Amino acid sequence: MSLQHANDSTFETMVGSGVTLVDFWAPWCGPCRMFGPIFESVSDTVPDVNFVKFEIDESNRRTPAKFGIRSIPSVLAFRNGELVEARTGLMDEETLINWIREIKGS
Repeated sequence: MSLQHANDSTFETMVGSGVTLVDFWAPWCGPCRMFGPIFESVSDTVPDVNFVKFEIDESNRRTPAKFGIRSIPSVLAFRNGELVEARTGLMDEETLINWIREIKGS
């Protein structure tokens, strides 16, 4: 499935069905810029998971506040709209894929 982009108004709909990973990021964040291509690459190889990027900026504060996002990059995993797990910090491709397997298996 292709990578999608969410904001405060589209977030709930985008995480509402299936397994969804949401990458909270900002363009000024160095680790976010390093993680972005990894997240996108994995999205191309795992077709049965939704991959969503959420840019934290002035107009998109409600959703990060709701989930207590204090550090970025932060990746939140949802199953049918329910938060399953969250991880903060840079992950390599292997770590991300293994985490997805754990989420899908539980």
